[in-house]
Amino acid sequence: MKKLLFTLLCFTFFLTASAHNEPKVGDVLTVNTPSAEGFNHIDFPKANILIKRGVVTQYKSINNNDVVVSNVTTDNNGSTTVILKKKDGTKFFGFLNKVKADYTKAISAGELKITK
Repeated sequence: MKKLLFTLLCFTFFLTASAHNEPKVGDVLTVNTPSAEGFNHIDFPKANILIKRGVVTQYKSINNNDVVVSNVTTDNNGSTTVILKKKDGTKFFGFLNKVKADYTKAISAGELKITK
């Protein structure tokens, strides 16, 4: 009985450890436009900045774009911040090379989707 409990405990531990998905440099993600007005967990510029630069503010130009993780930073409080660049090498909205995002919150909110 003890062996069975120990085996089940080990099995659940390994399953939980494998389910915890940490980002790595080079991972490919897809940007999804949220149903709300803007992005909360990806640091795209606000609408007034985009209007001043002459860009349409509906974020349609970045919907379903593939991005690559170029840097991963984990803070002391456990939040993971990633730096994202476009996979095709172009700039976000014509002037941003990279953007910062809170990985766990953006994934859970649906702003980012893991591409396999």
